[in-house]
Amino acid sequence: MARRSDIVGMKELEKAFKRLGKVPQTVATKAAKAGAQIAFKAVKQNAPVDGGDLKSGVILKAERRVKVGKKVYDIMMDPTKNDIFVKTSRVGKRSYYPASQEYGFMTVDGGYVPGFRYLRKGITENKRAIENKMVDVAGKAVDKALSAR
Repeated sequence: MARRSDIVGMKELEKAFKRLGKVPQTVATKAAKAGAQIAFKAVKQNAPVDGGDLKSGVILKAERRVKVGKKVYDIMMDPTKNDIFVKTSRVGKRSYYPASQEYGFMTVDGGYVPGFRYLRKGITENKRAIENKMVDVAGKAVDKALSAR
């Protein structure tokens, strides 16, 4: 389900981008990283510490750029620590510990333990702060690029 949100200051930023012409990649990278850092810190803070060390397993990874003027950062579990996070039961069934902590799991007696939703909450609870930070950083970078031209 797509969500629509209105970002304060977005129209002015779009006008500045049109004046600028082609968006410099550094503007997109700086803005995306600034917003991702807010969510990354919140996810690390909310990650449970009871059974495994999920706080140290959370990483911020940049996706490879496909489109000029676009930058995406992923907040994900470190794939190099999969040997720590994959649990095997006596029956031989494998489970991924971070996923069970995020989404919840079924107990042996048929009960359900709800998940912490630490990844989702890191973004949804800080949505406005992330948007504002991205617009602010992008606006400053665009102003700097416009004044240089």
